[in-house]
Amino acid sequence: MRPSRQAGAAASLTAMPLDPGLAELLAMTERSGAPPLHTLDPEGARAAYRRLGRLVWRESEPRPVGSTQDLTFAGPAGELAARVYRPSGSGPWPTVLFIHGGGWVIGGIDTHDPTSRDICELGQSVVVSVDYRLAPEAPYPAAVEDSLAAARWVLDHRAELGGSDEWAVAGDSAGGNLAAVVALHARDEGWPTPIAQLLIYPSVDQRGPFASREENGTGYSLDLPTMAYFSRHYAHGAELDHHTLSPLRAASHAGLPPAVIVTAELDPLRDEGEAYAAVLREAGVAVEYVCFPGLIHGFIDKSPISTGAASAVEQMCAMFRRALHPGSPSR
Repeated sequence: MRPSRQAGAAASLTAMPLDPGLAELLAMTERSGAPPLHTLDPEGARAAYRRLGRLVWRESEPRPVGSTQDLTFAGPAGELAARVYRPSGSGPWPTVLFIHGGGWVIGGIDTHDPTSRDICELGQSVVVSVDYRLAPEAPYPAAVEDSLAAARWVLDHRAELGGSDEWAVAGDSAGGNLAAVVALHARDEGWPTPIAQLLIYPSVDQRGPFASREENGTGYSLDLPTMAYFSRHYAHGAELDHHTLSPLRAASHAGLPPAVIVTAELDPLRDEGEAYAAVLREAGVAVEYVCFPGLIHGFIDKSPISTGAASAVEQMCAMFRRALHPGSPSR
């Protein structure tokens, strides 16, 4: 049964039933008797996450793109792997650094391949998806350091990647956190300003409190014990108020790039995503925000089993495409 809605940041949203395809996936997961993610060691959690992805995509193929290329580049603690996605057609295109989610503990280029393809083809952009170091083997600030190194590499190779001077950042969940951190760092260090940032149900405040965490903290895949598991492995005793862990708590959000922020109604991270949209607007940043009803955390890679998720991905990428190609709606 869905938890009842409470007054909160998204109280104006009309309550919708859980998307049928996602409901079936959650029920199937419960029937399987698989142990909760937060009870597994990191390697077990990573394997479980990959199995879930294979289950969702077992009868489907991800979106075709013009080409892909696997490569490595120098990171702060060794080589970092990346995959470059180029759209069909001819450029030049903006280059998007995509930073995957997974609580800074799980996930990688392969688990987020469908999302990178969607952003590439529907957003008409070159996408560079990077494998940053994961916790607990490499706790905070390793993921931040690797994300910044990846951003610097993208900046230095824009001409050969997308062919234009424009670049952007994107990420989901923990990757949304890191994308927001990259945007803040680019501003503070005087880097060329990203043309846009796409933050997909981002984790932007390690502390809270947010009503959506209580409303949606059980029964919708990402639960409160799993969030605590991820934070414990990643933050590892660091100061949670620092903006590189909690971008919502940065001293200023002025001068940041235009943002597309999307959340899901039944996600414990919903309210902090909406709060980030609000603080950006208050700082004079252009924001396009939408909360998709009836969806849960992680919907972006559930298109094969959920028409609601598939529609949301199309809408999200259309929003991002407008931000990447302002004034060119026909592109």
